[in-house]
Amino acid sequence: MASGFCTAWMNLILDEIFGAVDITKPGTLYFGLCTGGVSAAGVVTGEPSGNGYARKDITNDKNLWTDAAAGALENEVAITFAQASGSWGTVAYFFIANHLTDTGSAIIAYGELTTPKAIDNGDTAQFAIGDLDISLSASP
Repeated sequence: MASGFCTAWMNLILDEIFGAVDITKPGTLYFGLCTGGVSAAGVVTGEPSGNGYARKDITNDKNLWTDAAAGALENEVAITFAQASGSWGTVAYFFIANHLTDTGSAIIAYGELTTPKAIDNGDTAQFAIGDLDISLSASP
């Protein structure tokens, strides 16, 4: 499973750097989970529905992330979802969006979890501080 930035956001970043557009950072980021993956086009497969699941919204500010170093940064606050009131399935992927429910160009970045986790009634999914590593890497 690939991970990284969705194509629409890579294009925006390139356009920003090379002067085609001025982008404004999203004021709120929505963290999501899914069982089947996310494509570079922002297609999310297997996002839970019901049983207390909702994307976790967090204000996107300097306190959310570490300073980037070596092309990477990580979360500086815990990202805690609501307690599950039933099964969400075995989540194996995460994504970050700029919208509570939209997919496609709303999906900014995505990745595969190191260890998939079955989320059942009473469980609380969480990314502890430092669990989410977001990076830009150069091709070899």
